[in-house]
Amino acid sequence: MVGYAFMGAAHSQGWRTAGRVFDLPLRPAMNAVCGRDATAVRAAARKLGWAAAETDWRQLIARDDVQLVDICTPGDSHAEIAVAALEAGKHVLCEKPLANSVAEAQAMVRAAEAALTRGQIAMVGFNYRRTPALALARRMVAAGRIGTLRHVRATYLQDWLVDPTAPMGWRLRREHAGSGALGDLGAHIVDLAQHLAGERLTGVSAVTATFVAERPLSDGGRGRVTVDDAALFTGRFASGALASFETSRAAAGRKNSLRIELNGERGSLAFDLERLNELSFHDQTEPADAAGFRRILVTEPDHPYLKAWWPPGHGLGYEHTFVHQARDLVQAIATGAPPEPSFADGLQVQRVLAAVEESAAKNSVHTPVPA
Repeated sequence: MVGYAFMGAAHSQGWRTAGRVFDLPLRPAMNAVCGRDATAVRAAARKLGWAAAETDWRQLIARDDVQLVDICTPGDSHAEIAVAALEAGKHVLCEKPLANSVAEAQAMVRAAEAALTRGQIAMVGFNYRRTPALALARRMVAAGRIGTLRHVRATYLQDWLVDPTAPMGWRLRREHAGSGALGDLGAHIVDLAQHLAGERLTGVSAVTATFVAERPLSDGGRGRVTVDDAALFTGRFASGALASFETSRAAAGRKNSLRIELNGERGSLAFDLERLNELSFHDQTEPADAAGFRRILVTEPDHPYLKAWWPPGHGLGYEHTFVHQARDLVQAIATGAPPEPSFADGLQVQRVLAAVEESAAKNSVHTPVPA
């Protein structure tokens, strides 16, 4: 694994746990973690359960005991590390968003397609797909439970940048992060909307905003924020269904508020990450005198992933999405099945993000998303 901060800790939890919960055809061995600070990465290895520490990702990739490279670094290094790992014969898991630009994402897809012919798997880490309630929602949409899709509305809101004295970090610099709330949070809801709908967005109209233009640096100075704090955009799916998206890291009181709702001719589905063991479903075909949204408690053995976990009613949490991600990737490696989400899926999300930025720069003009 390359990187050991927030996402590195979450991915490590997944790798530590997957083989202890699921009967896997291959067993993950956490052989080495990589970071630039030798002291810090050694401490991370001890804490997170890695057998060894490296300070150069190239040396990590060159190790004979590494068959899979898990990339948990800022977006500006995703393409270089992923392409090198694939060319070295390794499987790859890369955190979202796939890259900082469409061009980088395209290069990663080309490398992944070539690697697939050699039996290597490349997957992008949209972990919320692995929430059992959202996996159930996808299953219900595919089964026709809500009928023809008409609307999707999605929001992902946080508040850690409300305070204007919050310090500068890599997530606020375009050269490292690519974009702000749009790529950090918006990538998740774009992927979920397309995944749940089973179709792609074909065009968007957007606005973005940066509310605090400068933030304190560690040396006492101030640095310029070069990414968005918030983005709002509408979109249209290939079928003609409408969509709306809102993402912000400056929404006071919202800690990690991801909500998504799908409305169809036969019913609706709604999900709230802060109630992640629940899915709301409305069946429009029921008699009006008894119809309405009802709560599905997604803890039954027949629900996605849950047969391996606890008795009904015993809920899961955020970290379990990474366990499920590790499980699905190991299954794909063992069987040779195409990974989901693939690098191509990550590229599609990147194209939507690029179209959003282009639209916002052109006074919200409708901007097509290239196929």
